[in-house]
Amino acid sequence: MTAQLIDGKACAQAIRHEVTKEIEQLKSQNASFRPRLAIIQVGVRKDSSTYVRMKCKAAREAGIEADFISLAEKITEQELLAQIASLNEDPLIHGVLVQLPLPSHIDEDKITTAVTASKDVDGFGTFNIGELNKKNGKPFFLPCTPKGIIELLKRNGVKIAGSKSVVVGRSDIVGSPVAELLKSEDSTVVMTHSKTENLPAYIADADIVVVAIGKPEFVKGEWFKENKKGAVVIDVGTNFVEDSTKKSGYRNVGDVEFNEALKYVKMITPVPGGVGPMTVAMLMQNTLIAAKRELESGGKLCKFEALSLDLQKPVPSDFEISRAQKPKHISQVALEAGILPSELEPYGSVKAKVNLKLLDRLKDKEDGKYVLVTGITPTPLGEGKSTTTVGLAQALGAHLNKTVFANVRQPSMGPTFGIKGGAAGGGYSQVIPMDEFNLHVTGDIHAISMANNLLAAAIDTRMFHESTQKDAALYKRLVPAKKGVRKFTLTMQKRLKKLGINKSNPDDLTPEEASRFARLDIDPETITWRRVVDCNDRFLRGITIGEAPTEKGFTRKTGFDISVASECMAILALCNDLNDMRERLGNIVIAASKAGEPITCEDIGCAGAMTALLKDAIKPNIMQTLEGTPVFVHAGPFANISIGANSVLADKMALKLAGVDPTLTEEVKKERVGYVVTEAGFDFTMGGERFINIKCRSSGLTPDVVVIVATVRALKVHGGGPEVKAGAPLPAAYLNEDVELLRKGCANLAKHIANAKQYNLPVIVAINKMSSDSDLEHQVIKEESLKAGAEDAIVSNHWEEGGAGAIDLAQGIIKVTQEDTNKDFKFLYDVEGSVEDKITKIAQNMYGAKDVHFLPEAQKKIELYTKQGFSDLPICVAKTQYSLSHDANLKGVPTGFTFPIRDVRASIGAGYLYALAAEIQTIPGLPTHCGFMNVEVDEDGEIEGMF
Repeated sequence: MTAQLIDGKACAQAIRHEVTKEIEQLKSQNASFRPRLAIIQVGVRKDSSTYVRMKCKAAREAGIEADFISLAEKITEQELLAQIASLNEDPLIHGVLVQLPLPSHIDEDKITTAVTASKDVDGFGTFNIGELNKKNGKPFFLPCTPKGIIELLKRNGVKIAGSKSVVVGRSDIVGSPVAELLKSEDSTVVMTHSKTENLPAYIADADIVVVAIGKPEFVKGEWFKENKKGAVVIDVGTNFVEDSTKKSGYRNVGDVEFNEALKYVKMITPVPGGVGPMTVAMLMQNTLIAAKRELESGGKLCKFEALSLDLQKPVPSDFEISRAQKPKHISQVALEAGILPSELEPYGSVKAKVNLKLLDRLKDKEDGKYVLVTGITPTPLGEGKSTTTVGLAQALGAHLNKTVFANVRQPSMGPTFGIKGGAAGGGYSQVIPMDEFNLHVTGDIHAISMANNLLAAAIDTRMFHESTQKDAALYKRLVPAKKGVRKFTLTMQKRLKKLGINKSNPDDLTPEEASRFARLDIDPETITWRRVVDCNDRFLRGITIGEAPTEKGFTRKTGFDISVASECMAILALCNDLNDMRERLGNIVIAASKAGEPITCEDIGCAGAMTALLKDAIKPNIMQTLEGTPVFVHAGPFANISIGANSVLADKMALKLAGVDPTLTEEVKKERVGYVVTEAGFDFTMGGERFINIKCRSSGLTPDVVVIVATVRALKVHGGGPEVKAGAPLPAAYLNEDVELLRKGCANLAKHIANAKQYNLPVIVAINKMSSDSDLEHQVIKEESLKAGAEDAIVSNHWEEGGAGAIDLAQGIIKVTQEDTNKDFKFLYDVEGSVEDKITKIAQNMYGAKDVHFLPEAQKKIELYTKQGFSDLPICVAKTQYSLSHDANLKGVPTGFTFPIRDVRASIGAGYLYALAAEIQTIPGLPTHCGFMNVEVDEDGEIEGMF
C-alpha cells in the first residue's frame, strides 16, 4: 500500500489565510485592533535565527506586527527576566515568545514560566501546561505543535473519537501535551517512549501514531507491517543526518523511517513539510486569539472577582462588618482595575500607591463617566453620603459588571479620635479595612504635616537671621562657597527672576542687589502660615513661640491648624502632576513684606524640599470596598475652609482606567465605559459648588451627573422637626410617618437641586433608606425632587444590603450618563470678576442671601490681594455646613438674610481665595467622651473599638 501524504504546508497555508482574513475583518471594524507578537532571541544560533525569520515573515503576512528582540548571548538571567516582565506589562504586546534553546547559563523553565500566561502564545508556561493536564482545565493557549497535530488530523478527515492512539515520546513540549489533547478528543491514548518494551506491539494496534522522540528514524517502517488497519502517522521529528550527496552535507529526516513506512501506513506526514509549518500557523492563530481576548475585554488585565457579603439582620456594627470580611490582596484589586504591577507600590497587603506614570500610559483613552455625590444640608442625623458613594460603586462593579472606582478623601485622625468618627462609609457599604483607612493609610497626612511645618520653621528662622545679621554677612551665608565655588540653587534663581536680576554668578551681584535678594523683610503681623498637627488639640489654637533664651527675645503669637487645613493639603488635592505641585508650593504666599509685597515659599527657598517630602504623597492610594471594588483614597482638604474633596490626580487616574478606546463605535463605548464615583464635602451648595468652581477649574473635568443624597429623617429636620441631641432618643417625628413635616423639609432638597441645575448638570436624588421610612414618604421625596428639576429620585438600601441595595440607583446613573446631558455645562462665575462680585454671586445664587456685608478686615484684604494681582482667582467660602446661610440655626431654605464676610485669606499655591463667613475653627476640639477612649489593640495586634 502507498500511504497518502498529509500536506502540512497546504494545511498551514489555509490556516494562515484564515487568520489573515479575520485580522483584516476585525481591523475594518476597529481601527485600533493591531495584533502584535514579541519574539526574543538570545544569542546568534543559525537554526534559531532561521526559525525566528520564518515566524516574523509569517506574522507580517498575516497582518501581525512582529517585534524581534535580539539579545546578546552573555545576557544575565535577571536581565532577560526584566525584559520579559516589561513585555508582559506592555498592553500593546499580545504575545511573547522566547526562542529556544537558550544559552546553558539560563534556566529555560524559569524563563518560559516568566512569560505571563495570557501572553504565552507558545503555550509552554507552567500555567498553560498545567491547565492542559487538568480535567476541565482552561489554558489560555494550547502548545503550538500539539495543537497543530490535532488540526492536521481533523482537516485531513481522520476520526479521532473512539480511536486508539499511541504517542511515542513524553516531552513536556510535544509528547505529554498531544496525549492530553487526543484524550480530550475522546481517543484512547497510550504513551510510550524509548524504554518501552515491545514498542512495535503497541504500534501494531494503533489507529493514530504520533512520534516525537527526537531520534532519527527511531520508529522503523516494518513496525507498521502488522497493523492491518493502516495507521495514521504524525512524525514530529526534525533531525539532521550526514548525507554526502547533499550540497550541505546533511539531510533532514524525521523520527520515523519514512520510505519504509510508506509501504504499510494509511497516512503520514513528510519531514520536512508536515508538522513544522503547522507549528508556525498555530503560533499565528494563538497570537490572534490573544489580541481578540484583549479586544473583547476592553483592555482589562484580568477578570474582576467580587467579594460576597454575609448579610445579617440586625446589621452589626461597622467595625464588626469590616473585620468579618477578608479583603483581596491589593495586587489583585489593582490588576482587576487595570493597574500594571510596575505601577503599583504596595504598603502591605491591603493598600498601595499608584505611580503617576499610569496617566502617561493611558493618556489616549477617552475618560469614563464622572459621578459627583453630594447631599442636602447636613444635620446631626447624617445623610450617608460616603455610604452612598461606596454602595453605588459596589452596585456598579460587583452587581452590574461595570468598571468602577469610588474616589474618596483620606480622613483626618482628628475627627477619627474625636466625636465624628471615621469616614469609611457604613453598614454593608464600606471601604475596608476600616482601621487602615481611618488611621495612617500610607502616611500622606504625616508628609503634609512635615512639609507644612518645615516652611513654618523656615519662616521664623529667616526672620531671626535677618534680624541678627547685616546684609553682606546674610548674603554670604545664604549663598556659601563650596570648594571655593558659589552657586545659586534653583529656588534662588526663581527669586532672582522675580526681582528682575538677570545674573547667574553670585559674585556679580551689587551690594544693593544682594540686599534685595537676601532680605525678605517679612512683616510679622501679616504672617498667615501656621504650624499643623493631625489631632484635635484645642490648646494649640493660640500659642506664643520663641520663648527659649536662644531665640533672643524674638517671640510672636501664632497657632496650629489641623493638618488637613494646611494649604499643602489643598495643593496635593488640586495639582495635576509633580511639576505642577512644585510650582504651586513655590507660589504659596506666607506673608507680606513691610513694603506690602507678597512673600512666597519660593522666596523662603523651601519649595524644592517640600516637594521632596511630598513626592510619594502625590501618588494616589488604592484600597477596596467590602465587595472588592477598587477605591482611590487620596488627599483630604479641610471641608470648611477648602474644597473638601479627594484629589484631581485620583480622579484623572480613575477616569482613564474606567475609560474606553476612542476608536470604538459609540454603541460599544456605551457598553464598555466605566464609572468614577467621587464625593464632594458636605452638601451640594457648599462642597458641590467648590468642587465645580475650584476643583473642576483646576482639573478641566466636568461631572456627568450630580447625585444628591437625602434621608427622610434629615429632611424632617429641615422641615422644622424637633431638635436632635447627641445621645438622646430620637423624637417620635423621626420614627413615624409625617408627610407634612417631610414635604416642608423637601424645600431644602429642592434648593440644592436648583443650585446644581444652574451649572446645567443633570441631578439624581438618592433616597438613603432607613427602617423607619414609609413608602409614602419615599414617594413624597420623589414627587418634590421631580418638581424641582431632578431627572429621578431613587430609593437605595445599600447600608443594609450592600451593592445589591443600590442596583436601582446604579441603573438610574447609567441611564442618565448615557445621554449627552452636560453639553451646556457652565461655571457659576467668571474668575475675571472682582472678588466682591464673585462672593456676592455665590451668596445670592447658592445660599439665598439678599446681600453681602464685607467687614473692614475683609475689605482691607480684598484691596491687598487685588493690588498684589490675586483677584482673578476662584473663591472658597468658609462657613458652617449646617445651614444654607452663615447661621447654623437657620434650617430649611432661609432667605432675605445678609451674608457677613469677616475676613478674606489667600491660598495662592492652591489657586483660590477663601472668605470667612463665620467663626470657623481650623483645629477642632475634643469632646468629653472621645473616640480614642474606645480604641484598643488585642493580643494579635488587631485594632478594636473604632467607629
